[in-house]
Amino acid sequence: MGRHPIRTAAAVTLVVATPVATWGLMGRQDATGFEPAELDYLVRPFAVPEEAETAIGAVAAALAAGAALVLGRASRPGQPDRPDGRWWAVTGPLVAAGALTGAIWRTVTAGVVGANVGAGLAIMFGGPVVAGLVLWSLVRGLRSARARRRGPRPPRGGTGAAGRRSAAGQGT
Repeated sequence: MGRHPIRTAAAVTLVVATPVATWGLMGRQDATGFEPAELDYLVRPFAVPEEAETAIGAVAAALAAGAALVLGRASRPGQPDRPDGRWWAVTGPLVAAGALTGAIWRTVTAGVVGANVGAGLAIMFGGPVVAGLVLWSLVRGLRSARARRRGPRPPRGGTGAAGRRSAAGQGT
């Protein structure tokens, strides 16, 4: 993917825009029926008006959709300079981690009355999932980059001369 700056920019845009889109379109998760002064926060949300959050989320969703479209069109079979499909194993988990991060952030910044149990659960269960997805992407990215430097791999399954026995070695 490194030789194609538009594809690289699309992949980065997709990964960065996804958590922002999730955050913005999910909306505030504050408890209803209470004044803002009555709510308790584990982490205070950004001082952004709700309408602006939705607009930011919509713009980020449009950017993510456009980036996904660019990457999807480039990955279609029959494209002359089709990207290596292994990079989807890097980008896909990062997009999922971003969407989960946006949702976790909304849960952690929710205004509640009392303890924010959802925030604790989101951090306790979602945090390791996000970390695992990012680690997966890192390992897959390093493997893909290393494989690309080495060049194409020989076919598996003993189809070459090394996989066959000579007639002399079979015995009679």
